[in-house]
Amino acid sequence: MDTESDYRRSVFARPAIACLLLCAALAAGAAEPASGKADAIVRDAMRTHRIPGVCLGVVASGVLIKSSCYGYANVELKVPVSPASLFQSGSVAKQFTATAVMMLVQEGKVQLDDPIVKYLPEARGTAWENVTVRQLLTHTAGIPDIFGESEDDSYNKGILDFRRDYTEDELLRRYLTLTLDFKPGDRWNYSNTGYELLGFLIHRVSGMFYGDFLRERIFLPLGMSATRIISEADIVPGRVNGYRIVDGKLKNQEWIAPSLNTTADGGLYVNIIDLAKWDAALYTEKLLPQAVLEQMWTPVRMNSGKSYPYGFGWELGEVDGHPMQFHTGSNQGFLISISRFARDRLTIVVLTNLDDAHSVARGIAEPVAKAYFHSATAD
Repeated sequence: MDTESDYRRSVFARPAIACLLLCAALAAGAAEPASGKADAIVRDAMRTHRIPGVCLGVVASGVLIKSSCYGYANVELKVPVSPASLFQSGSVAKQFTATAVMMLVQEGKVQLDDPIVKYLPEARGTAWENVTVRQLLTHTAGIPDIFGESEDDSYNKGILDFRRDYTEDELLRRYLTLTLDFKPGDRWNYSNTGYELLGFLIHRVSGMFYGDFLRERIFLPLGMSATRIISEADIVPGRVNGYRIVDGKLKNQEWIAPSLNTTADGGLYVNIIDLAKWDAALYTEKLLPQAVLEQMWTPVRMNSGKSYPYGFGWELGEVDGHPMQFHTGSNQGFLISISRFARDRLTIVVLTNLDDAHSVARGIAEPVAKAYFHSATAD
């Protein structure tokens, strides 16, 4: 669930700085002036965008070297945010869904170029019949985005009632009535719907609800003890409230039916502590071979031969010449991001409880990354 499309286009190329220089400088203490700059960047963004609460994580070589939180998790009760505070993930969850799919691929239970009818036979005889698993992962299937990020979101009317709960089968039947935006593989167009289908596929193939699969195969093995599926009913320690600004006034997050917050496009609670563990694991082969991870971080190639900077659940870009794997997530009064500069072994995690399209991307994540790059070269 991600409405923050500006971030995908907001990175620019400049000369690169060698990874060894940055890592050595951080180890030597160059992170100290950058940390102070990061604090100022966050506080300025909070004032400018009226963000109630922010948690900032800076991870170097898999180690959380800065975990700073500012403002409130709950404005009404004046509860401060902390590194343990749980924010809604939005589309940052897609990288976990993609990892789960690739685990099934590694086990020989799924093939990337299989048509989805092999796993979701209800699609047989529809326009979706030839859509492949790979195309769902890379947003090149042509499946409209039910959350309205398509160029024409008129199709969204009447498909879902966001105040009503649905089963997976009910959602699938409704989605199969949608007309494809383009021939599969012809273009790139962001589709939360496609990632919901991948969650259904994980369930059908593994026999486990995708959230249970993530918990058993990813979160528990990595010690990500707080990360979990969103629940309106459960008591969730550290749960953060989401906010939005309406007519200039701060309002609570908009309510949607609980089942729609448990789909594989963005249905998680996360914090900076667990995301640092996730980042560290991506330098290893605890979950997948490095060759498979590199495949997930490779730009998709379309039917024309042209590529687009999106892999499997990861967007691809660069900041000041530093290659970056990243994703943002926005939903129900939250906007968060994870930006991995793997060659530099530096990752910036920003969690906010205000759904503002520019607060994370241009206001915090990129300026903080630049501060650390600059401190490393100036040391």
